[in-house]
Amino acid sequence: MALRIRYTVRLISAFLNRFKGIIGISFFLGLVIFLSANIFIPKIFGRSVKKIGVAGRYYTDNLPKNILKKISLGLTKVGDMGELEPGIASSWETPDKGKTWIFHLNGDLYWQDGKKVVSKDIKYDYSDVTIETPDEKTIIFKLKDEFAPFPYIVDKAVFKKGLLGVGDWKVEKITATGGILQSISIINKDLDKIIYKFYPTEDRTKLAMKLGQINIIEEIYDPEPLNKWKILNSKESVNTNQIVTLFFNTKDPTLSDKSLRQALSYAINKEAYLENRAISPISPSSWAYNSQVKPYNYNLDKAKEVIKDLPKEIKDNLTVNIVTTPSLLNIADSISKNWHEVGVKSEVQVSSLIPQDYQCFLAILDIPHDPDQYSIWHSTQTQSNLSKYQNPRIDKLLEDGRIELNTEERKVIYLDFQRFLLEDAPAVFLYHPVVYSIERK
Repeated sequence: MALRIRYTVRLISAFLNRFKGIIGISFFLGLVIFLSANIFIPKIFGRSVKKIGVAGRYYTDNLPKNILKKISLGLTKVGDMGELEPGIASSWETPDKGKTWIFHLNGDLYWQDGKKVVSKDIKYDYSDVTIETPDEKTIIFKLKDEFAPFPYIVDKAVFKKGLLGVGDWKVEKITATGGILQSISIINKDLDKIIYKFYPTEDRTKLAMKLGQINIIEEIYDPEPLNKWKILNSKESVNTNQIVTLFFNTKDPTLSDKSLRQALSYAINKEAYLENRAISPISPSSWAYNSQVKPYNYNLDKAKEVIKDLPKEIKDNLTVNIVTTPSLLNIADSISKNWHEVGVKSEVQVSSLIPQDYQCFLAILDIPHDPDQYSIWHSTQTQSNLSKYQNPRIDKLLEDGRIELNTEERKVIYLDFQRFLLEDAPAVFLYHPVVYSIERK
């Protein structure tokens, strides 16, 4: 046995002595190939691939803003506090109080095909707006009426053709069925790749995560049961650009009484929303936000007192029903129970569409970046004014806010707008929704 071991050792030693040059070169080449693979192979095949699930039906012309921001820019962009920042345009001005807007382009931007961005490439399609491009770096918008928020309107991402933009990420592939997006792949200069996969519902998106079709889910409202899986990380954040809002139909014979609307507001238990509570239709991150409006804190005694003093024809057999979307059914049910406690009968109906006839409608309100909310509350906006609200004072403030160019003066207007709107109580602003992002570890 010992003889065999000595023979084996001598054989290996002789082999190493004879081929040590080849072995050394092979080891060196192997090390070089290993290191090079970590540098050059990712350049060929991409450094990383993220597969992100998105809930909702989308088309190429209405992609989520977080995807659009990666692919391109608008003439302007909006900062974290709602302030305007340069985008494709480096500066802008109006010579006639907001009826004409002149934008000067950043001369150092290029489309993703390598061509320089010039004014004639910028395509916005607005009714009652004439667009002129006197030179390659200037684009002029001539509006029918004065409109102070116009620079916020042109923060929408623009493209030269298709989805060819100016962003750090370029569209590589799009898959659609019947015009509805199934997936979109984008890639950056380092060849990192993101594949967005679209699913019609949150449940379908979560199923895709369970099946391993995606490794990230962005911004869903209900993380159950994935937030309990040990192989997944769940992160929550408050979306201050949305508000869960209960709209009162102010044209309803019962809810036309402001006192009743106020009583119903006081009767809703808002203690569960303390961390993400909303009191105003304007985002708390906006420069125009008013924190001093009437908050309608939970107060059953006050609600009962107000209802007790209502005219007999209103409080007799008092019934106020709620229509809501499937995702907010639990919230609607809790509000209905709150109202029962103050003697108000209430039933909840679920609808995926905005109903034609309702007393109350519980929905998620998207907040525009600019504090202008003309389309939501002005009496002339019959299609988008969900409360069917009419108030000459509010109309005047909204009209003034659209033509005032001075930011401080506009702020005063919108502070008053919020104060008077909340006093009238055409809606209850409940909370900013918490959204969840889930990622595989």
